[in-house]
Amino acid sequence: MQRTLNFILLFATLLFFWVWMNGSVAGDVIIVGVLASFIIALIFRNGSSIFSDFKPTPRALVYSLLYILFFLKELVKSNLSLAAIVLSPALPLNPGIVKVRTRLKSRMGRLLLANSISLTPGTLTVEMKGEWFYIHCVTVKSADTDAATAAIVAGFERYLEVMYG
Repeated sequence: MQRTLNFILLFATLLFFWVWMNGSVAGDVIIVGVLASFIIALIFRNGSSIFSDFKPTPRALVYSLLYILFFLKELVKSNLSLAAIVLSPALPLNPGIVKVRTRLKSRMGRLLLANSISLTPGTLTVEMKGEWFYIHCVTVKSADTDAATAAIVAGFERYLEVMYG
């Protein structure tokens, strides 16, 4: 039952983005979208879906929306911060790799965390080893694991824990 639900959710998500990105509901666009979405959903039917570990509770759905808003806020903040660094005549860089810890247990939750960190300018997830992430930062504020975890991971984790555990 869960596999079928994952398949349907993945298919619907792919088809939605196909139609949205094409900006058309013409017959040929829908046919190609249905075919492509079906094939991709079929290939990834064995749990490689973003919904495979998702907890479909009302609270998790609300937290999904809050996560998107939090990510967008962090995206804007990091863009402005990086722009200030680049535009500063002193170019205040302090690059380095910091080690952070996550409490997330699910593979998909950890993957979303790693990608969220990498998508915000100024940080890049270099490696994931179990509960440990190694993050390259343009400006390292603290090499202390607990401080770096609080600064980089904690905000995302608050939402992902509810969504994925």
